[in-house]
Amino acid sequence: MAADSPTRNRRCVLTKRPQGGSVASCFEMQEEQLSPLGRGEARVRVEWLSIDPTQRGWLNPGPNYRAPVGLGEVMRGAGVGTVVETDNETLPVGAKVYGELGWQTFAAASASGLFGVNIVPEGIEPRHMLSVFGTNGLTAYFGMTEIGRPSSADTVLVSAAAGATGSIAAQISSSLGCRTIGIAGGQEKCEWVRESAGLDACIDYKSDNVAQALNSLAPGGIDVYFDNVGGELLEAAVDNLADHGRIVLCGAVATGYDGGLPATGLRNYMQLGLRRARMEGFVFFDYIERFPDALAHLSGMFGRGELKVAETIAEGVDAAPGALDGLFTGANLGKQLVRV
Repeated sequence: MAADSPTRNRRCVLTKRPQGGSVASCFEMQEEQLSPLGRGEARVRVEWLSIDPTQRGWLNPGPNYRAPVGLGEVMRGAGVGTVVETDNETLPVGAKVYGELGWQTFAAASASGLFGVNIVPEGIEPRHMLSVFGTNGLTAYFGMTEIGRPSSADTVLVSAAAGATGSIAAQISSSLGCRTIGIAGGQEKCEWVRESAGLDACIDYKSDNVAQALNSLAPGGIDVYFDNVGGELLEAAVDNLADHGRIVLCGAVATGYDGGLPATGLRNYMQLGLRRARMEGFVFFDYIERFPDALAHLSGMFGRGELKVAETIAEGVDAAPGALDGLFTGANLGKQLVRV
């Protein structure tokens, strides 16, 4: 049965591999006639898209934790929307759903699970399934609690602390009683980190001397560094690690997504040995069996007002490529979304 009968789909298709910086020219908007639903499928009107740094890595031809997006394919991405036509009793017409819908106005869905389409739980704002209750929240939770493992006596540093994942990781740290310092770019973001997210301090990497600020704010060293940036900020953190410090390798928006090698490497890596420190990477779905625990923790924090979420919203599916570019120039505060 159907709530309405859409006939056309607008989709954002990858037409070439990016070379270096901007990716916006690598996509083409196409329009197609919608095919009839297959057995067990549901038609979803896409309403919100999640824009995430990891999507830049999927555009490269080389290895990643997921296969590259193929040329001529709709750009892969999480979204939320409403079922408007269905041949699947588990996805009824009118249901709000979230999952891998892609950069398009309508998606055909059937599978459930990690990369499928699932019903938005009752009482949750649907677009929050793309941030605090989605990849960002799960990544922040497992990175901080399983890799960083801070105690209440620790000093924790988080880069991109005004970003979608960094802001959640930093607030998890604060909720555990840690002295938590953020790094962000610009006065507006630093004010949000201190005043809304409630961190103890925030370093403005655009105007502050990061090394000097770390010496002043964390004279005993950094016990946990949650890294979303890489590059010079990672080196500054390594230089200021406490003995037995832990570095959580979550992202590298400064250096890590364009498929090439950065201009410089981690030049001071021997500090890890001298300080008996550990640096470890992870992917959130390494912990899939623990998702219920993570979501319960995040839901509790959110319900108690201990977790603030900022959003930057672009309008229309056509805006998605530019929104992805903006993540690497610091254009977003909090979660970058596209309202389709």
